Amino acid sequence: MNLPVFRLNKNADKRLLGGHLWIYSNEIDNNFSPLKSVSPGDEVVVENFQGKPLGIASINPNTLICGRLLTRDVKQPFEKVISVRFQNALKLRQLIFDVPCYRLVFGESDWLPGLVIDRFFDTVVIQVSTAGMEKYIPQIIESLEKLIKPKTILLKNDGKMREAEGLPIDIRWLKGEGRETTLLEENGVKFRAPLIKGQKTGWFYDHRMNRARLKDYVKGKRVLDVFSYIGGWGIQAATFGASEVLLNDSSAFALEMVDEQTRLNKLENIKTLQGDAFKTMENLIADNEKFDVVILDPPAFIPRRKDINKGMAAYKKANQQALQLLRDDGGVLFSASCSMHLSIENHKETIRQAGRKNGRFIQVLEQGHQAADHPVHPSIPETEYLKTFVVYSKVI
Repeated sequence: MNLPVFRLNKNADKRLLGGHLWIYSNEIDNNFSPLKSVSPGDEVVVENFQGKPLGIASINPNTLICGRLLTRDVKQPFEKVISVRFQNALKLRQLIFDVPCYRLVFGESDWLPGLVIDRFFDTVVIQVSTAGMEKYIPQIIESLEKLIKPKTILLKNDGKMREAEGLPIDIRWLKGEGRETTLLEENGVKFRAPLIKGQKTGWFYDHRMNRARLKDYVKGKRVLDVFSYIGGWGIQAATFGASEVLLNDSSAFALEMVDEQTRLNKLENIKTLQGDAFKTMENLIADNEKFDVVILDPPAFIPRRKDINKGMAAYKKANQQALQLLRDDGGVLFSASCSMHLSIENHKETIRQAGRKNGRFIQVLEQGHQAADHPVHPSIPETEYLKTFVVYSKVI
């Protein structure tokens, strides 16, 4: 193995030595190792300022995060360890979940940077977001065949990061007959995930443990699921014994999938609304509608750091409206955020401010995180993004 050597600037090795896997373009000594001397996806040996090897990284000279460490052993190429990484990822999921429905690979947290794989029984959906991981698709398929022998494999490479990496959209079936939906099970509830038309892989496993907590709060209650998507929260609330669940989403397709989940689980306590979530809540408030439980799981209002002020305003407004829809004599709000740039403290603060504005007493009952199949790498803050507060509130 004869790889180019890339040297870091002085003190630029601290992040890697601390366990992180990313290298930024301004950390490369361009005089010693010009970034433009390699092509996207090439691998290099990374050294610190003194010339000490730190590992092997994949490089993309055209991106801000220009390097991702693949292995710390410069004598062990990534292609030799990728199968072991898959084995470790599978072992972790099997330790936690009895049913083979989970996120099998969660990028950097499983030391497979740029790779996400969701498993739905014998179907897997693969998403590759970096040029460095793109060239290992054959090895990814080989590892999956050896470990779990899926009947169906969908490559769904349509994420936003691919454009930045200079990669094309690439959606195709690698194995098995193409199909629109696939069956999955979460917390004992059956669902169908839309593989092609759905968001991301078609499903969001990251909230599975937070959704499981609905069991203790919804029995016999009237529930509102504001940003319902295809029903992950609302359908489980209905299955767990809610007297009535109203699900709202702006997408007609998402609500068609809610109807599919309703039929699949033989539910009769489901109603749906199509519309902008803020406008729907505004209308429900005007109609003096009240709920025992409101579920607020919006899309990321802060996709980039520069969106923090605008996104914080959106979270504040959403929580203010949600609290107004709770019963005056007491109700429960599940307030979630998938914005990595919204800190836990700022999330809690938006809820506190919403309570003060509405004249409501606030008590935080539980704090939820992303599920165990989305493990947090303690050296990579970016792998911790999901947060949920379960709040009890009543009018003072």
